[in-house]
Amino acid sequence: MTSIGYFLSSEQFDPKQLIEQAQRAEQAGFERLWISDHFHPWNDAQGQSPFVWGVIGALSQATSLPVTTAVTCPTMRIHPAIIAQAAATAACQLDGKFVLGVGSGEALNEHIFGDAWPAPAMRLEMLEEAVEVIRELHRGEVVNHRGKHYRVEDARIYTLPTEAVPIYVSGFGPQATRLAARIGDGYCTVMPDAELVATFRAAGGGDRPVQAGTKVCWDRDEQTALDLAHRLWANELLPGQLAQTLPRPQDFEDAMTLVPRESTREHFAIGADPQRHQQQVRQFIEAGVDEIYVQQIGTDIDGFFSAWEKQILPELQ
Repeated sequence: MTSIGYFLSSEQFDPKQLIEQAQRAEQAGFERLWISDHFHPWNDAQGQSPFVWGVIGALSQATSLPVTTAVTCPTMRIHPAIIAQAAATAACQLDGKFVLGVGSGEALNEHIFGDAWPAPAMRLEMLEEAVEVIRELHRGEVVNHRGKHYRVEDARIYTLPTEAVPIYVSGFGPQATRLAARIGDGYCTVMPDAELVATFRAAGGGDRPVQAGTKVCWDRDEQTALDLAHRLWANELLPGQLAQTLPRPQDFEDAMTLVPRESTREHFAIGADPQRHQQQVRQFIEAGVDEIYVQQIGTDIDGFFSAWEKQILPELQ
């Protein structure tokens, strides 16, 4: 049965707002939480980028919902050994209800130390080794790792959960999706793409969980909702590798000027029509996604949670 969760946007909301939204989500009947991990927002208008691990610690005390990072890049900005420690602590805080979602990252977040931005194949190679390092450290033994990309010397994590932390791997194309099937305990995506879900399952993913995130802009005034969605999140409609290769929020703002407003209307559930919101979620259900996470773009948080609790979630569940 498909599970509906709430997507916490670290790019758009400050830490206290994220905690408040998580509490509201639990009260409204959402079953899980996704939380993005960014150093920069996609554009300046989004305006936020809190450190995700601090927010997760607060979430563990504020709600009882499971949490997945969507997604952390454990390859450049933060060494995989540090991600291993952070994830182990998060799993302890959340009583084992934590999933480490990982991906190969974007230049937007990972170029900040001045390192060259690797080609896609190299980024996937780095991700695979990083996951290996994290799993080694999560065994609780002393680790000495001499790999192509990472070195770990006499390292041991002492604070560990009772059960191993599940690691889900994101993928937006066939190559990354096959890697997710080979090394992941689950798969993360942001597209209702039945073909990629089938690729994951056929390549070894089997019946492991598939998670996906999506965004809506609930507002009583449809024009207000469209204006906001287009101004804040038109970056989601940029084609090809732009999302992975553009290095600055300003670059995304420039590229977003090429996205037509009508494309934004078609991409997001805009306004207050419950059926439009249900339709967007059902696209993911029909694609074979097991867990769907919904983010509210709009500023009317009260209206969103009220509508989803009373009109939308009951129909989907």
